Amino acid sequence: MSEPVKISELMESSGVGFGTSGARGTVVAMSNDVCYAYTRAFIMALEQENRIQYGDVIALSGDLRSSTPRILVAVTRAVMDAGYRVDYIGRLPSPALVYYAMQRNNASIMVTGSHIPDDRNGIKFNRPDGEILKEDEQLIKQQIVILPESLADSDMSLLSEINSDAALLYKSRYLDFFPHLCLQGMHVGVYQHSGVGRDILADILQSLGAKVTCLARSESFIPVDTEAIRDEDVILARKWSEENTFDAIVSTDGDADRPLIADETGCWLRGDIVGVICAHYLGANSVVTPVSSNTAVESCGWFENVSRTQIGSPYVIEQMNKLVGGSNIVLGYEANGGVLTASDISISGRVLKALPTRDALLPILAVLISAKGQGVSISELLSFLPHRYTASGRLQEFPTDKSRARIKLLIENESEINKAFESCCGKMSKMDTTDGLRIIFENNEIIHLRPSGNAPELRCYNEASTMERAEELNQLCLQILSKWR
Repeated sequence: MSEPVKISELMESSGVGFGTSGARGTVVAMSNDVCYAYTRAFIMALEQENRIQYGDVIALSGDLRSSTPRILVAVTRAVMDAGYRVDYIGRLPSPALVYYAMQRNNASIMVTGSHIPDDRNGIKFNRPDGEILKEDEQLIKQQIVILPESLADSDMSLLSEINSDAALLYKSRYLDFFPHLCLQGMHVGVYQHSGVGRDILADILQSLGAKVTCLARSESFIPVDTEAIRDEDVILARKWSEENTFDAIVSTDGDADRPLIADETGCWLRGDIVGVICAHYLGANSVVTPVSSNTAVESCGWFENVSRTQIGSPYVIEQMNKLVGGSNIVLGYEANGGVLTASDISISGRVLKALPTRDALLPILAVLISAKGQGVSISELLSFLPHRYTASGRLQEFPTDKSRARIKLLIENESEINKAFESCCGKMSKMDTTDGLRIIFENNEIIHLRPSGNAPELRCYNEASTMERAEELNQLCLQILSKWR
């Protein structure tokens, strides 16, 4: 056997650490040893808290990127060596895995890098009651694991048997809740690319009565990011809308926990606006969302309570858990559009069970059904909201330590903020350091800067009173930030 390995030290040496959503790193860094060690540490942490016990089942799934099969095998080996049984459900969305495992009170593991490029990957760990939280990450880091002598690429036959129950359960979650044929008469384009939920999404839309046209299916991985939408995806949506009579175009990121929705003109909706519409449709009275989300959630007046958190689903879940109880219907969403439900939701006697992890299908269906039910187009549906618009972008290959140093300088020196951004927005009114630096200016425009938790990127979020101004401000900010490299 190898020498004992402390996970916190392995994170340091490998560069594979916890970001805003799971452990992530380059494919090279995510070696079999690293993936095995992280999985064993996750199991040991759950054992310490008496959440699982020897011999239990752990559900497993993965996305469609090229490195996922190898990592799935390393994870499977770790689960089996720890004395647990693997329930492999095939390649399914992250929320499908979590929902299936929660109904059986099982832990689960998802191998996915979500939206990041194919040269990177990740692992999401879930307790029997849902996603691991920040305190769980700390406990995992403390574990000491002994690796086997050899972890060369294992036999893929370990994953030969697929349990199809999870896919059926995930479909029934929506088909049993939403009204029969509620999307009849709608024509929806499904941008499939390499999203692991591409077939399930199309099947559910068709089962609810929509006419579905599948678009741009890819066998190679495409990094579709619902927060920083690629120029080519903007062009594609416009082209598809001109060539067809779509009521909407829908898609997801790689593991289908973040939605992408375009209106009838091919204009992609911002995820934080999708979250507001979804929360309103489902009758939520308490909404939790990160500090980066559009302020329309407060100004629309639809919700009794709005709570703001740091960016990342663990923070949203932690706050949602504090609000659950009584008659509270608690829903969370992130700026990427992923929706989380902490409460069971009942409409017309049909119940949607809580799913406290990001989900892309729920907000997609909620937006489409809201428009159909009100007899309006998707673009007209947006007109019911206050006129606040957001745009976001990123500078890739921007070292995290450099991002943090620059942001720290701005926080400590108000004059540096005005020096950097006065030409864009005028004088600063106030700042919010909940996550990175969010600057509110006297003209009510917003610039929010933060290092990505998943990759060496500096992210920039902007908000203004028109879409054109939000996008212009985002481009101006990225030009300024690019000089910081």
